Parts: sequence; structure tokens; C-alpha cells
Amino acid sequence: MVIIVNRVVHCFFLHSDTRRHSHFKGLKVINFRFTSKVLQNEVDEAFLNIHVQELEQRLNVTLGPEEFFSIGLQVNRVTRNSQGSKASVPYTESSIKMSRKELKVGRWVKLNVTTMVAEFFRLPRENLAIVVRVQDSKNRMSLVVPHPSSESNNALMPYIEVSLRDNSHKRTRRTIGMDCTENSKEVRCCRYPLSVNFEEFGWDWIIAPKQYDANYCSGECPYSFLQKYPHTHLVHLVTPQGSGGPCCAPRKMSSISMLYFDDDLNIIYGTIPGMVVESCGCS
Repeated sequence: MVIIVNRVVHCFFLHSDTRRHSHFKGLKVINFRFTSKVLQNEVDEAFLNIHVQELEQRLNVTLGPEEFFSIGLQVNRVTRNSQGSKASVPYTESSIKMSRKELKVGRWVKLNVTTMVAEFFRLPRENLAIVVRVQDSKNRMSLVVPHPSSESNNALMPYIEVSLRDNSHKRTRRTIGMDCTENSKEVRCCRYPLSVNFEEFGWDWIIAPKQYDANYCSGECPYSFLQKYPHTHLVHLVTPQGSGGPCCAPRKMSSISMLYFDDDLNIIYGTIPGMVVESCGCS
């Protein structure tokens, strides 16, 4: 699981659990496990990412590589009914067009499962268990979604992208530095918002986040402001005249996690430290 600080939400990517699997009505069940800390939050939005690919062609179809097929997708949650038996509840159903070429190499599809994940968060169980139905509208081919129990490439395993509402305003925060906007007239050291968009740099190898709030520090460090930082104040007083004075700089940084393609087109996620300015001060 990877936590990404992104605007007013915490966003993370959860891969399917490779340790446990079962079947329901002939379909393989995909399990997702959330930590208790994550489950304490509210879901802002959630997306299931699956890799759809043709397994075998059932009939001879005389279509060119650019001809399109209509593919039906349905996501059901596997749960227990009032009698304790397994039941399947449909949450998302959609249809996409895929060319013969796309079906051969496979394609990532993103499905909105916000309602399903939000309901699971409100009444969680051990795992979020789902089954995914993928069918050709004319039943001309077999389609496959990689499953944790298979020996297929782990880079193609289904994963869920979840954004959680930031409830930090409900907690008592110790003020460290100041936050300002671009329209603020504040001249003292302050933290300003700055959004970085990777797509603008041409970094299409980054899957998510496409952009994030990096923030930056700017402003002056007068004596009246230095009282909050006694060490900086004293150092400024004892340093020889003409030496560099205090400057506005990050006091606290946090990391972000990214989902990206490596050189072999495998999906990798990693945490990069020092990417978000949490607070600014004079140093």
C-alpha cells in the first residue's frame, strides 16, 4: 500500500492480496486488505484498475487489427447474506471498445468503485472481496484479468486507487510557520501553494499522481518573526557583520509515493522523500 499526499486528500494504491483467493460461481475472487488506520477515514473516491487481455479466440473472426469489439465489464462485491451464505452484489457495470490490437497486448481499464469502497469502509470486514466479469458482447473470445493466484506477471495485478478525505482540520494542530496564498500581502516567511503537474513535463511514465501539491517557502525574516525561532535569532546576533542572514526555508518536509512504469513497462511504486513542504521557517 502506498500513501500519496495529494491536495486535500490522502491517496493510496492497494494491490490485490496474493496470499488468499477463492472462487465464486466459477469466477476468481480478488481480495483487498485495508489497514485499520486507513479504515478510520472517509472515502472521497475510489477506482479499480484492471488489465484486460484476450486469452484465446473462440471463433474465426475476420476482422482487421483496427476493428473494434464491445467489451462488457461488471464489478461485484462478494459478501454474506442474512443467512450467512455468499452473495454477489453488483456495483459497477460499463462497456468499452477495444481493437483487435489492444486485445492482443492488453489494456488497463479504470472503473469507478467509490460507492463499493465507501460502503466497505463504513462496515469493514477482513477483506474487500470482489469478482470481475469481463465478456465480449458477442461471445467470440475468452478474456482474462490477471489474478493474484496465477503465475502471470505481477505488474498486471489489479489494484485499487483510493482517495481519502483529509480530516486534519478536525484535530488540534500545533502551528509551525504560516500559510499564505498568492494574493496575501504578508512579507514575512510563509508557505505558499504550488501544484506540480508531471504531464506538463512530458513525464508520461508516471501513472499516478499526475499532479501533486509541492508548496514552497518565500518571504523575509525580520527580528519580530525570529522570536519564534530563538536559535536562528541568536546565531544571527553573534555572526560577524556582513555574513549571510536568516532565510526562509522549509522546516518540515514529507514524502509522496508514485506509481510508474519502469524500463520494462512493469508497474512499480515507491516513496520519494522530501517532496512536499509541510511548514516554513527562518533558518
